[in-house]
Amino acid sequence: MNLKGKRIGFGLTASHCTYEAVFPQMEKLIELGAEVVPIVSYNVLNVDTKFGKAKDHIARIEEITGEKVIATIPEAEPLGPIKPLDVMVIAPLTGNSMSRLANAITDTPPLMAAKATMRNQKPVVLGIATNDALGLNGVNLMRLMSSKFIYFIPFGQDAPVKKPNSLVANMQLLPNTVIQALKGEQLQPVIIPFES
Repeated sequence: MNLKGKRIGFGLTASHCTYEAVFPQMEKLIELGAEVVPIVSYNVLNVDTKFGKAKDHIARIEEITGEKVIATIPEAEPLGPIKPLDVMVIAPLTGNSMSRLANAITDTPPLMAAKATMRNQKPVVLGIATNDALGLNGVNLMRLMSSKFIYFIPFGQDAPVKKPNSLVANMQLLPNTVIQALKGEQLQPVIIPFES
């Protein structure tokens, strides 16, 4: 498994409880030789929660990648025509951001980076973390699953009794999903028993 020379955009949206599962995978991509370009949504940049302060999350992302986060739409737009990516990852991807991506709404930096990457006909890898994937957002999930250039980190129900509509990606499968996506293939099976 080698990602040497690959330029990977790594977008984070505001599933704050999922960051600790994502940061080690960001490190793994770098260990595999990739250049990782961090891109954050406005809520990741600004919202403090019981899972930590926004400034601490940003500092950790910048420490891992050695890069300043891209935090505005104008900063993300050149990732299409001027500074193209080999692959764009958004993990975690909230239900809110998933619905926007599925309906071509580009109102945050990670979504702009995804749009810019698809414009170049390069893969976009999504790691969902949403309480409504099997509810109203199900139509958006299916729209993205059937879209060209979109690949999913395999996911499952994280709390089927207490949260029957919730789906979360197994973030440990992120590097393998990226490698398969670069070959134009979806890592299978995509629907799996959930493991944290």
